[in-house]
Amino acid sequence: MTAIPQIIAGNWKMNLTLSQGQEFIDTLLSMLNGKELSRELLLAPNFTLLQALAPRCTGRGIGLAAQNCAFQESGAFTGETSVAMLKDVGAAYVLVGHSERRQIFGERDELLRQKVRAVADGGLVPIFCVGETLEQRQSGEAFEVVISQLHSGLAEFSSSQLIVAYEPVWAIGTGQTATPEDARSMHLHIRKFLEAQFTWGERVPILYGGSAKPENAAELLAQPEVNGLLVGGASLDPESFLKIALA
Repeated sequence: MTAIPQIIAGNWKMNLTLSQGQEFIDTLLSMLNGKELSRELLLAPNFTLLQALAPRCTGRGIGLAAQNCAFQESGAFTGETSVAMLKDVGAAYVLVGHSERRQIFGERDELLRQKVRAVADGGLVPIFCVGETLEQRQSGEAFEVVISQLHSGLAEFSSSQLIVAYEPVWAIGTGQTATPEDARSMHLHIRKFLEAQFTWGERVPILYGGSAKPENAAELLAQPEVNGLLVGGASLDPESFLKIALA
């Protein structure tokens, strides 16, 4: 069986200006000098930073992801960014279905399915995010909700290039973190779904996202089927991000 790569992905969300992003990368690369990483690094900066950061990142083995995309190829869609545009400026991955897109911007399953397909058809790798709210977890619906999101979002998926990120909504930006056992249990359910759905499902990296930080990274990464982390706030500081990558 092919080993699943461990991935540490940093989602900068709506943070860091161009100069701040460049300073981050320069600092991170300086800190990486002479160190051997066993994990892959990805960063998801704002659209406005992608083109400028691409030469710094891709030349040093750091993947770049966009935080969102349109499913349309082109046209009268003011404010949207196509997959082709993202690829053109150096992105290799796209976050789709992040909890903030679902919860704040009302993105629903049908739209996310179209985005996942557009990303794959455009030659980039979707990082498909799934997760339950606190209310859904407390009512015992967590597994059902997550599997439903996977089933809908990946219904028309035909590529074999995919990353899944499990992010319990109640643990994002709240300081709360799912226990390692919570993460292990959900990731095992996700793995079973992927293996049942796709012949290559055993090779899909499944990341945990939800207030991951240097203090809990090692314990989370030690769990079976936790193949990496999708890091939010702790990815805004290069030292913190590197500590997680080295955990």
